[in-house]
Amino acid sequence: MCWRSKGVKGAILLLITGILSGCWDNRDINHRALPVVMGIGLHDDLYEVILQIPSPETDEIQMKILTQKGRTINEAVEKMSERLESRIDLLHLKVIMVEQDYALQGLNDSISSFMRARDISPKALVVICGENLDHFFDQIRNSVAAKGTTLYDCFEKNAGWNPQMALTRLWQVYRSIHSFTRDVALPIYKSGENGTVAYSGSAIIKNGKMVDTITPEETLLFNSVTGESGQGKIEVMDSASVLILDNSMKRRTSMRNGVPHMAATLTMKVTILETRGTTSSQEIKKQLQEILSSKFKSVLKKSQQSEADIMGLGQYYRSKLPRKELRVWRSEYLPELVFDLKVVPIIQNEGNLKLP
Repeated sequence: MCWRSKGVKGAILLLITGILSGCWDNRDINHRALPVVMGIGLHDDLYEVILQIPSPETDEIQMKILTQKGRTINEAVEKMSERLESRIDLLHLKVIMVEQDYALQGLNDSISSFMRARDISPKALVVICGENLDHFFDQIRNSVAAKGTTLYDCFEKNAGWNPQMALTRLWQVYRSIHSFTRDVALPIYKSGENGTVAYSGSAIIKNGKMVDTITPEETLLFNSVTGESGQGKIEVMDSASVLILDNSMKRRTSMRNGVPHMAATLTMKVTILETRGTTSSQEIKKQLQEILSSKFKSVLKKSQQSEADIMGLGQYYRSKLPRKELRVWRSEYLPELVFDLKVVPIIQNEGNLKLP
């Protein structure tokens, strides 16, 4: 019995020793390069990958920009790792910037590879570069205020982002590729003056492929439908500027003779920031209704013409159409959708003031 007890104790000690030995493939953080931005382009069947890597210096964080081509994105990243003294780790990547020409060809392969390999966080933001990637990153590199997080700060919701910009994550793009009733919009950026970043609108992405664009004003309305328009500003003709405090949308859907109908009420709480002349609240309300209705019709028209449901209207018909019909929602039902929008603006003149 004694030898049996000793054998059990020995086995337990060996098991504990194995557990305490740590991860065999763990790599010290000092030997890892952690990019925050990745640029991707496709030219002549070769991927061009650009990484922006923060490099800690004595008093501040500078940025290092690396460029490499390869038959696959993974091959390009591996070649860059060979040139560095540290191993490149993409798990902390914050922004994936795709060249517009590549987005026009389709992003399905890259997006699916990222999600399958799990080397990149599904929460990474996806944006489009409206010019050549090399020119864009050269402009950023030559910026007077170039820091390791410059680009990420431009896109981050708690930093440089505003409600006129689309905000789309990697997992949302992947979901749209495999969805029958939901597409996405990606923001389009170009290099601006003095190293800044210029925003020019959003791209409509259908099944991973760019098919059209919408303006910043139309993107603001798109964000109001998806609940991301808080603190957005609207210029009401030449009479006033208003700030969106909150908004909500109620929808009623029906099918009539095989044609989808939707009636929606958009309630928008705003505060007046600035007025010019003697414009009354009623006039501002009326103009606000006209502007929002016009912009919504414009976005809906582009969505129907490109057969891309960026507002996710098809989601409200999933209980009314069988799966077989949902497969053709974009091509057969969306272009025929009859939409009636009622805008109800509520002006709160006290705005953000807290009165006793």
